[in-house]
Parts: sequence; structure tokens; C-alpha cells
Amino acid sequence: MRLLLAALILTMGTSTANAQWLDWPTPGIPRTSDGKPNLAAPAPHGPDGKPDLTGVWDGDTPVGRPAPADLQPWALERATQYQQDYYKTRPYYQCRPSGPEAERFGGWKRILQTPAAIAILQDDLTYRVIHTDGRALEAEPAPSWSGYSVGRWEGDTLVVESFGFNDKTWASRYGISHTEKLRVTERYRRSDFGHLKVEVTYTDPGAFTRPWGFSADLTLAADTEMLEAICEKSSEQWSASLTDITSAAVTVPPDVLAKYVGVYSGIYGGRPRTFEITLEGGKLIAKIAGEAIEGGLGATGLDEGAPRTLVPQSQTVFEGLGLGFRFMVDDKGVANELVVIHISGPYTYRRVR
Repeated sequence: MRLLLAALILTMGTSTANAQWLDWPTPGIPRTSDGKPNLAAPAPHGPDGKPDLTGVWDGDTPVGRPAPADLQPWALERATQYQQDYYKTRPYYQCRPSGPEAERFGGWKRILQTPAAIAILQDDLTYRVIHTDGRALEAEPAPSWSGYSVGRWEGDTLVVESFGFNDKTWASRYGISHTEKLRVTERYRRSDFGHLKVEVTYTDPGAFTRPWGFSADLTLAADTEMLEAICEKSSEQWSASLTDITSAAVTVPPDVLAKYVGVYSGIYGGRPRTFEITLEGGKLIAKIAGEAIEGGLGATGLDEGAPRTLVPQSQTVFEGLGLGFRFMVDDKGVANELVVIHISGPYTYRRVR
């Protein structure tokens, strides 16, 4: 369990500092009669007549999870290995630029738009520039962490083509590797004043069998400011792996394990979540009910909703592929609560059946 907790602490690689201006009114934006930002107002346009994407935006983290059939065999094998090592070599965990990683399309960012270029500033102090001055992508650019991007307008949609990435980054936090052949296509559409949709497609004949992608929905963060979130603790010294956890496993009698079987419900991230615990082949299996994604990487265990084999670290504490599971039992040894240990804190789920 100490190995697990050390791993969880190390994955918390960012810290957000307090800052001023968090309640500063955004000037020059449409407002409703009660003074609140009118996010449903028409999208603004620049002098050239094109939608202006300028602003501070925030959105949920998109899920960059391709199907196993979308990956070349070597890429699928590598993703599985990264999972066994708890994704400790993810660039984000090593305080390196995330580059084209899918999850970076969500979260906080500031967009600055001019006629010749658009800059996207991330809260981790990295940035990228999209050239909109008519230039074409170079055929053989020097590989870089963020690649090179050019944009063009198709009606009110900004289409961005990016190329020239090095192979040191991931395409997804699920350990999806790519080669220097990776190309990324993004389509930005600001439907109204407060909403921006981004559709992203990855193409890489060196790593993928076919293009795959996802979408991200961003909301204008009016009357506030973006805080910095800096990586300060790398996972370089993190030596734990699934093999280590398994080798440290203890033996728990089947009749004890049977008392943990059941359905446990609680709240995670402000939303209801239910864990189903079953006993199969003498091992406890945990599954997040209703969260497996059809066609995702569940076949390899890479889908968050896929079943997790729980490795016993004591009679009541188990490791489940990066999550800790502690069963709270009564005087008869029957579990009435399940505490799931996550990097953001412990979450309690009460047994419902």
C-alpha cells in the first residue's frame, strides 16, 4: 500500500497558486439585464469578418481513447506496458511539454487572435502559435514538442493543420504513442459568445491503422482570470509498477473476499458513481457501473470503466490499477462501505446491495 500511495502522490505533479483578479469583470462583453455575462449572445467577429476566438476558455478534459483496432500492434503493446507502469513516463508527469496530447484540448487556456496568427496560451505556461497568414506547412520541418500549425477559415470554422511533432510526447494520457508522421487536424467553431467546440482528428500511418479523434467543448470564462498550474515534482524517481504491487500481495481467504461482493454508490467529481464488486476465479473484480466505453480500450484494461482486478495488500485494502480500495467492515466482517483512494482524495461509497 505504501508503494501505491507513493505513486498516487507523485502523479499529483502540479500545484496551483493563489492569485489576484479572480473576480475582475471582463470589459466589453454582452451582459444580461442582471449584469451577468450573456454567453448566448452572438459570437464576436474581427475586422476581417471572421469569428474572433479571443478570450479565456475552460472545459472538461476530453477522452482520447481510441479503439484497439485503431492502433498498430506495437502501439497497443506499448500502451499496455505504460499502463502496467501506472503511466509514470507520461510527459505531463515528468514535467515535460504535453504537445498534442488529447487531454490538453480541455482545461484552461487563453486564446489571442490577430489577422496573421492565433496564439493559445496554456495554464502550464506552454503555448502554441497557429499561423493564419496563408503559409503552408513545411514538408519536412524540424521535429518539435508542439509541432507547427497553420490555419484557414472555412466559413465560420477555423481549420488547423499541425505537423512536425517529435515522438517524445503521447497522443493520449492512456499511453497512446505516435511517430513523427503524426498529423493533427482541428476544427474550431464558436457557435455563440460563450461556447467554443473543437473537433480533433489524429492521423499517423506509423502508429494508427486509421484516423481517430474526439471533440472538446469549451466555455468562455468571463469575469475571472486563468491561474498558472506548474509541474514541480517529476515522476522520474517513481519506481512502482503493477509487478511490484502483485509481488507484495497477501493471501485473503475466499470466504472473506465473498463478504466484499456487492454494489457501492457514492459521489465522484460531483456526479453519482457506482462500483460493482464481484468475485471471479478467486479474485475480486471492481467495475465502474455504466462507464465502460463501447469500442474503447477495455479489452486491454485501458478503459477507465473496464473491470479492474483488485490485488490484496491486506485483509481489507486492495490495489486496483492506480486506485486504492479499502473495505470498511462490521463486526461480522461484512463490508458496508468502500473507500476508493484517488489522487484527489478518498471517496466513500455506501453499500446499496
